[in-house]
Amino acid sequence: MPKPFHLGWFANFTAGEWNHPFTADTSPWDGKFYVEMAQAMERACFDYIMLEDTLMVSEAWRGTPEATLRHALQAPKHDPLPPAAMIGAATTHLGVVATMSTMAYPPFLLARLASTIDSICGGRFGWNIVTSGEDAAAQNFGMDELPPREQRYDMADEYVELVTRLFDSWEPGAVLRDRASGTYADSSKVHPIHFEGKYFKCRGPLNTVRSPQGKPVYVQAGGSPRGREFAARTADSIIATANGTAGMKWYRDDVRARAVKAGRDPDSIKVLFLVYPVVGETTAEAEAKYQRRVTAPDFVESALASIGTVTDIDFSQFDLDAELPRLTTNGEQGSLDKFAQWGSGKTLRQLASERFDGGLRLVGTPDEVAEMMGEAMAEIGGDGFLISTPFQRSSRRTVMEITEGLVPALQRRGLTRTRYTHSLLRDTLREF
Repeated sequence: MPKPFHLGWFANFTAGEWNHPFTADTSPWDGKFYVEMAQAMERACFDYIMLEDTLMVSEAWRGTPEATLRHALQAPKHDPLPPAAMIGAATTHLGVVATMSTMAYPPFLLARLASTIDSICGGRFGWNIVTSGEDAAAQNFGMDELPPREQRYDMADEYVELVTRLFDSWEPGAVLRDRASGTYADSSKVHPIHFEGKYFKCRGPLNTVRSPQGKPVYVQAGGSPRGREFAARTADSIIATANGTAGMKWYRDDVRARAVKAGRDPDSIKVLFLVYPVVGETTAEAEAKYQRRVTAPDFVESALASIGTVTDIDFSQFDLDAELPRLTTNGEQGSLDKFAQWGSGKTLRQLASERFDGGLRLVGTPDEVAEMMGEAMAEIGGDGFLISTPFQRSSRRTVMEITEGLVPALQRRGLTRTRYTHSLLRDTLREF
């Protein structure tokens, strides 16, 4: 039997696939669609749903918010924490991961929120750790610009150390609920942390009970060498951009080697690669769906504006039919490198058209796509895939095609689980 792999879904609390012929003309802002989406994922035995976030209305494209708002690219966007709590309360086994930036949240506040939601979820919450990569976001929090990327990671190292100590400020068994003595919590098992670092200072302890997992699952996306170092030392699960099976294997091997150097068991880290499958009842139908997507009138502009959002680069300044010059950014360098495919000779228009191929073109019937995913994972060595859609636009139809079409095809091949065997998200991730 093949080794099974893990499945997650990369989404965000946005307008969804609002202009598709098979999308209901209703508002998504009450969060109910995302609860239903998560329930469908739970029936398909996904590991977790990941709610991405950014903290600004991007003006990267031509210096205005026009393209961002016209195409609903990462804006409007609502906070991921309330739907995370809603999903946790409406599911039993599915993990719920929400993005919170080390730039935006004071460490005590973040730890308190994460601990609270892990309790609501019964031990199934995860924190997607981001440092934010956009100056426009920094300006919403009283700064003129972000610190340099390397410094942001130094700050994140200290931030994670602090919040981890806050999570541990309540020992296991601190809550007694002893009616005979009238004691709810044992004060000898609740400790201030008196943390004082270069960037952060906090007395502690948390004023929440210890969360069911002790600390939530840590999720991180590290593309640059410094980012991979941070992820290897910190994360339980890593979000990685796909770059062909050889590139994906290299990335996973690199992270695992860094984890060993950091004294960690590499098998405790699950690397999930972002993919954008397109499935149809026939191969031709799936291919036609893919071609309609990438040839849509606004696709190229939307693709370039969306990558500009996370890289802080205005791609409108470059010739669509010429090769992109080599660029660096203080934003998400890993995302830029993946998008640009340096040295490939591809034009900017080609790069935009391939923006959501994920380095692994998954187009076909459910059985064909399942076979491709199994072959790729066998070559990579693990650990799984993070399903997504272009611009994170989802609809009930898209969710059904994956959870009731593709996933059963994977399950028939023994590639993904058919039932849950653990109650905590960290244990679910480490099941295989």
